[in-house]
Amino acid sequence: QVQFVESGGGLVQPGGSLRLSCVGSSIIYRVFSMTWFRQAPGKERELVAIISSSGDTKYADSVKGRFTISRDNAKKTVYLQMNSLEPEDTAVYYCNVDPPRDSWGQGTQVTVSS
Repeated sequence: QVQFVESGGGLVQPGGSLRLSCVGSSIIYRVFSMTWFRQAPGKERELVAIISSSGDTKYADSVKGRFTISRDNAKKTVYLQMNSLEPEDTAVYYCNVDPPRDSWGQGTQVTVSS
């Protein structure tokens, strides 16, 4: 059973920054592409960013140039650096492998508000 534990969320003003972390367990972490998803109230979960096992990255158009995904295989951790945050980024953020498995973590709440 794969488990993910997300952390680092919080309340931040527009224009601010946050760094999310996600630790994965029970998987040979280094061979998987890792993803960050988010789900805003009343909306479907959407893919935010993905990083391959070799470090290649892709982003949703809405976050391109503002968010950066990275990974530390030794720590089984994937990060999401979020800069220039906007109210539209408010959501619960989740990580998973690619393709995502059914075992989602509890997520971490990000709220962007003045």
